[in-house]
Amino acid sequence: MPDKIAGLYAITPEADDGVAGTARLLAAVAAALQGGARVVQYRNKRAAPAARLEHALGLSALCAKHGAVFIVNDDVDLALEVEADGVHLGKSDGDIARARKRLGPSRLLGASCYDDLALASAAHAAGADHLAFGSVFASSTKPGAVRAPLSLFAQARAFNLPLVAIGGITTGNAGDVIAAGADALAVISDLFDAPDVRARAARFTQLFTTP
Repeated sequence: MPDKIAGLYAITPEADDGVAGTARLLAAVAAALQGGARVVQYRNKRAAPAARLEHALGLSALCAKHGAVFIVNDDVDLALEVEADGVHLGKSDGDIARARKRLGPSRLLGASCYDDLALASAAHAAGADHLAFGSVFASSTKPGAVRAPLSLFAQARAFNLPLVAIGGITTGNAGDVIAAGADALAVISDLFDAPDVRARAARFTQLFTTP
């Protein structure tokens, strides 16, 4: 199982129910993976349970094919059902320690820490093995999200865990986030709204190897 949270961390856009919605989602994520995305998080707040299962099964198989990490957002039951590599939980998505116990030691567990190092410390102690901070920039996906300064990443290195940056990240500002200490860049809009998702993913990926 892939176990490294690093590089381009693609968070899926909302996908519609039905065969066509699933096909569009899988095609977009396949393009991101072909461009170098190393992590995919399935995030969908509106689909029916049957559609979420269909999406997650397809994405799980796709990530396995590309050797990428597959994470399910806020749903431990779904992650276990589709044998995902891990789960990501926000502050109101459930107890980290309880999720850790259910997932066992082999699956990944990420936690949203917003702009709060104390929350990150508590998540670390409860069993999270990677930490997400943001919104690092203004985000169209979550316009009301708290803002996390880039200086936070240097401080969070003390946890000795992979650090994920999220919120308003584009190819134009991603270099600053990487330089600040983020191991992974979680991106939705600037990736999946691009006219060429594969090329945009490749550009993000290149930023991790080229100053």
